[in-house]
Amino acid sequence: MLRCVPLSPLVTRPFDVVRPSAGRAPVIVEVPHAGLELDAEAAASLTAPVRALARDADLYVDELVAHLVDAGVTLLIARTSRYVVDLNRGADDVDAASVVGGKGATTPHGLVWSRATDGAPCLVAPLSRRELERRITRYHAPYHATLGSLLDEARRQHGYAVLLCAHSMPSDGVGLDGRARPRADIVPGSRGGTSTAASVLRAVEQVCAAMSLSVRHDDPYRGGYSTGHYGRPAEGLHAMQIEVARRLYMNEDRLTRVERGAARVRDFYSRLVERVASSCPGA
Repeated sequence: MLRCVPLSPLVTRPFDVVRPSAGRAPVIVEVPHAGLELDAEAAASLTAPVRALARDADLYVDELVAHLVDAGVTLLIARTSRYVVDLNRGADDVDAASVVGGKGATTPHGLVWSRATDGAPCLVAPLSRRELERRITRYHAPYHATLGSLLDEARRQHGYAVLLCAHSMPSDGVGLDGRARPRADIVPGSRGGTSTAASVLRAVEQVCAAMSLSVRHDDPYRGGYSTGHYGRPAEGLHAMQIEVARRLYMNEDRLTRVERGAARVRDFYSRLVERVASSCPGA
């Protein structure tokens, strides 16, 4: 089930682009944290156990959105672990604990993670600048060049484009108010409503209401690098991060998928894509 296999840099596939065969929609779905693969250099730098690598990935999210290609959606699916490079962070988001001389990040979860979500160390030692540049060149830069190109292509064809950043989240955690509590079923992240049109946010709410799913905007996730970087609604580019509580589709202790719940999440995405594609200004 887990695809955590150290591979040669010449063999590993950093990401997949899956295009519909016909009738392309104005929607791009990215899954930047789907990957579990490590190249040899990255594997040698890690001290985190395999379970941490799996737990901190967005397990199964690539499978939950795979069917959307039949609705004309283009998919961008990362195959490399976020422990190699976090594709939802900026290229300069590094601190001294993760990279020698780094000082951009304010948390241990920047471009290169120095600690897992449980606080355990991820790295044997901070990476060299050379290794950081290798990872940016090999993984981060091509991924975002591809994503930007896909969005530009969709905007040229339709006059606008929608980026859905598909993620999953632990079902319980600390909210923005500092209190520990169960999280909502769905957390749309839009940087306080600045990365997409209000009509797109309403579309999420309408789908969730129809499916009896709870919603909490931007809490605790406001959207990462992709949402902030690509979300420019005044230019016809709408971006929204979608966090799905893992209890909806998996056993979080065993890290196994629960098929009945997974079918419900797939239905959520089908409805969401249909509604957001027609809710943007200019649609």
